[in-house]
Amino acid sequence: MQSNKKIGVGIIGLSANGGWAARAHVPALQSLPEYEIRALTASTPQSAKAAAEKFGVPHYFTDPVELAALPEVDLVVVSVKVPEHKYLVEAAINAGKMVYCEWPLGNGLAEAQGLEALAREKEVPAFVGLQSHGVPVVRWVKDLVASRYVGEVLSTTVVGSGIIAGATVDNRGLYLLDPANGATMLSIPFGHSIDAMCWALGEFRELSAITANQRPQVTNTDTGAQVAKLADDNISISGILESGAVATIHYRGGASKATNFRWEINGTEGDLVVLGDSGHLQFGQVTLYGAKGDDKALAELTLPAEYVAAPGSPTDISYPITQMYQGVLSDLRDGTQLVPTFADAVKRHQMLEAIEQSAKSGTRQSY
Repeated sequence: MQSNKKIGVGIIGLSANGGWAARAHVPALQSLPEYEIRALTASTPQSAKAAAEKFGVPHYFTDPVELAALPEVDLVVVSVKVPEHKYLVEAAINAGKMVYCEWPLGNGLAEAQGLEALAREKEVPAFVGLQSHGVPVVRWVKDLVASRYVGEVLSTTVVGSGIIAGATVDNRGLYLLDPANGATMLSIPFGHSIDAMCWALGEFRELSAITANQRPQVTNTDTGAQVAKLADDNISISGILESGAVATIHYRGGASKATNFRWEINGTEGDLVVLGDSGHLQFGQVTLYGAKGDDKALAELTLPAEYVAAPGSPTDISYPITQMYQGVLSDLRDGTQLVPTFADAVKRHQMLEAIEQSAKSGTRQSY
């Protein structure tokens, strides 16, 4: 790709009334001069026009196929509910356009494998929003482990609160209650966090899982009604990583008055601890602590400037997305491999399926 050519972006699922695309993708793209948002889709002509006027986008549609066919669009961003991903990603790939699809890539492993195969066949660059890779602290943890800050990694432990899958839900979150929709605590906060862990420490050689739905009825805060929740709200897995380190991860629904996110890495020479207020590590609002050698206690570690690839405030929800889009630029223009691809998404879907199979069968699984 020419280094001086702006990348024209079309966003599927951009609303003037908020939503993830408006909160995260638009600010990220607008902060980087190499990108230009040129088209969008929304569910109705009225909402599409309203979004175009609000965000200054010249082309707007209700049909994603029309957006994908637009010559001015180079990169299609898919930011809608998971059950719609397959059709929309296929439309973009078949139009020969690059794709950035939110995680989960597909509604289950089979869809993800199909989309990866199609992108590979068409030779289309295809990225997935496993955005913990865009969190500077996570990137630093990966490098610290590789440089043996903790020595040989012996074990790692993650405890997180899903925030979703708690005692209440609003109308917007109802679809998260049914695993058939492919978007649950397992796939979203747990999925993002365990992806970061595996990126930094390596994949599982084998794992065992226990899952439970301890709140089968929750309160809809918009209506006051009790609604059925089918998705699990407690997920506990343990296993051996390919390195031989022992890993334990426990996620529970809702928020905790105790610990909402803690990731420990324990080694022969030291320890690292990542702390946050939410189990959504992908939002990037975490702090790193470490101790090694003769240190008597953990101390906060100051992030080196080189781990911030793009401008912005770490407190902004768009911050990791900005880092991801900067990584996409590097991958396209310099041949780096900074941003997860559809192949990486398939690996993570394989892990989630192994977790579900282990929980159902009571047996150890590999993937």
